[in-house]
Amino acid sequence: MFDLDRLIIAFDKGLRTLFAPAQSLRRIPGDELPDAEMPASRRALAAALMRVNHSGEICAQALYQGQALTARDSDAKEALERAAREETEHLAWTERRIGELGGRKSVLNPLWYAGSFAIGAAAGLLGDKWNLGFLAETEQQVVRHLEGHLQTLPEEDQKSRAIVEQMKDDEARHATTAFKHGGAELPAPAKLAMRLSSKVMTKTAFWI
Repeated sequence: MFDLDRLIIAFDKGLRTLFAPAQSLRRIPGDELPDAEMPASRRALAAALMRVNHSGEICAQALYQGQALTARDSDAKEALERAAREETEHLAWTERRIGELGGRKSVLNPLWYAGSFAIGAAAGLLGDKWNLGFLAETEQQVVRHLEGHLQTLPEEDQKSRAIVEQMKDDEARHATTAFKHGGAELPAPAKLAMRLSSKVMTKTAFWI
């Protein structure tokens, strides 16, 4: 299904995701906006929400790398790798914003990465239509999650809000692309399991 070289490359990408500063080819959304004055409690809330988003991007990187490793079809593999590249930009945006807000990244990111990579690789082994369907459902759930953050982020924190808005647009496009490439609608139990596992990550990363 995959050779040792691809496994080594995937391992290297994992190390870079977790320990090297992420880079963005696009301008960071909201970069031109002033950093608003906020009470310490609201700044801490924004930092915690962006930490959750950063951990979500760690999970997304791992999922897509695992899925691409076991994908059979070259078009499916390209769709996954293209999505992963944009998720790297999201990683850079959230990482920088966490620093600006005086926050910190989740100490459990290596755990999130390992678990998500295993899930992604398993999804890829099910076949490309389910692999892409898993990608689409993941992105649809992320869009709903980001919509919730837009309702929770402090209104005056326009820099964070601009980042989340652009991330939401990108994730929605990834879901549409996955369906265009033949992704199948996942059964309800699979969707529920994904929502429950996502809730564990988001609730934990908010604090740790």
